[in-house]
Amino acid sequence: MSKDACVAIVVPLYNEEMVVGKVLQELREKYSEYKIIVVDDCSTDKSYEAACLGGVYILKHMVNLGQGAALQTGIEFAKKLDCKYVVMFDSDGQHDPGDIAPFVEVLHENRADIVLGSRFLGKTENMPVKKKYLLKLSRVFTWMSTGLWLTDSHNGLRAFNLGKFPHFEITQNRMAHASEIISIIKNLKMRHVEMPCNIRYTEYSLSKGQSMWNSINIVIDYLIGNMIK
Repeated sequence: MSKDACVAIVVPLYNEEMVVGKVLQELREKYSEYKIIVVDDCSTDKSYEAACLGGVYILKHMVNLGQGAALQTGIEFAKKLDCKYVVMFDSDGQHDPGDIAPFVEVLHENRADIVLGSRFLGKTENMPVKKKYLLKLSRVFTWMSTGLWLTDSHNGLRAFNLGKFPHFEITQNRMAHASEIISIIKNLKMRHVEMPCNIRYTEYSLSKGQSMWNSINIVIDYLIGNMIK
């Protein structure tokens, strides 16, 4: 496979004005040859303005739809740019840009169709104990709903072969998209692999963390979405 294949980094954005500029600057410095696509999901702060940097495509939802919808908007735009590979990367500063290159290398070498980041195979900084147990519970839910046993089923860092799977489509608009992506892997029979990634929990990112009730709502959204299909 050609090393010149177009790669898109899709960054969903919602109310991250404090950190998104730094995140995008790091991505531009490391991956100037990639297409960086930011999808602002109708932020209520100045995130959109902070993301308006040279060398970055920025799209904006006129109403708040959710992270899943923002990712799908970015994927559709990557198609228009004729990108072969898509990387999903969070805007809150928790992900390490250096982890992207090994993920894309796996796709280039055709060792997998989708690469899933795992903080439990890599390193984490300052992860709360409650967060750790929530993630372990999500592994069980993922296994029960899809039959796939993963070490980290809700990691926002992923890369997949869009050229081979142009019908990869996220229909869960909000946070339940993470569980849906695992179902997509199963339904499309995508070859998947988990790879180590580093997650940095900062005082800022932890202040925006999920509560137990939000996690329950995500499961409910996912189940309802599957029933409607």
